[in-house]
Amino acid sequence: MTCVICHGVEVELQEVEEDLKAGNNVVHVPIRVLLCRTCGERYYDRRAMRYLEEVDKELREGKADLREVGKVLTYR
Repeated sequence: MTCVICHGVEVELQEVEEDLKAGNNVVHVPIRVLLCRTCGERYYDRRAMRYLEEVDKELREGKADLREVGKVLTYR
């Protein structure tokens, strides 16, 4: 496959983290998608999009099994 953005040929299946919001929190969702190793463009197929939609629905309904990894603090 050739990247539609940079026309690079190094497009391969990689695990990436997609960030979804849950209230004031950001949830990192690991997912395998095609990724251009030259420019970083991601390609999501229907299966990946359905998965992200399901996770988003679970987050909105408060049914997601989440694990706290750390905290982000802001300085005033």
